[in-house]
Amino acid sequence: MADQTNRHRAKKSLGQNFLKDPNICRKIADSLAPGADDLVIEIGPGQGALTEHLVEAVTGRLMVIEKDDSLADALAARWPSIEVMQADATRFPWESLNDNGPCRIIGNLPYNVGSKLIWDIVSRVTTLERAVFMVQHEVALRLTAEPSTKAYGGLTAWVRNFCRTTYLFKVPPTVFRPQPKVDSAVVRFDPLPPGERPEDPEALARLIKLLFQQRRKQISTILKKHWSDHVQSWFDEKGIKTGLRPENLTPEQFRSLSQRV
Repeated sequence: MADQTNRHRAKKSLGQNFLKDPNICRKIADSLAPGADDLVIEIGPGQGALTEHLVEAVTGRLMVIEKDDSLADALAARWPSIEVMQADATRFPWESLNDNGPCRIIGNLPYNVGSKLIWDIVSRVTTLERAVFMVQHEVALRLTAEPSTKAYGGLTAWVRNFCRTTYLFKVPPTVFRPQPKVDSAVVRFDPLPPGERPEDPEALARLIKLLFQQRRKQISTILKKHWSDHVQSWFDEKGIKTGLRPENLTPEQFRSLSQRV
């Protein structure tokens, strides 16, 4: 079976870059620290390099979501005990996990859909205990950036309203086949308590997208059509200047302002 998966040609259309370093795989798997009752989901297991370590570490249910049907079949044949779902993770109904108790999600995410997957998962999986994702290094810096820095953006403001993010370690191109042209990095996501999460996620998403579409302009200019005494009073109460740019607001301030705009 190993020989069969090794002959699999990576599909550029699916963003496939297969991990081949067992030490890196074990390090990523260990970062997830699954509990005895956790449902563990791996996104894009590919040839099973990370799955191999998860099978050893997970004592509860282990599910993998693989879009490539030939790889999904090979995984099911190699590990009959795991649940293999042949599906597109970007279309997976993440809310359905909320009926299965605590879960942890892990994966080497394709560069072209990594940000979208993270945006959806952190906001829609309310039973998430922890997530560990490998993403493009640039995206990892955005996910863990602080306000008023170049890397801080809409993705940062959104994700940090649902999770604390921790940059774990960089991963070089040499541990993949085929080798990507850029570095990767592993980021850990630990959910915030329910009281610190947005009451109206849709309003928060609208505000973040509106402001960061024109991130070089002042907030008061971007919100000109939405300005009201209600919005002005928010800035007065918080002691925040209306001439600031979107990147100057903290994730918490985005959440608070979204309830006024």
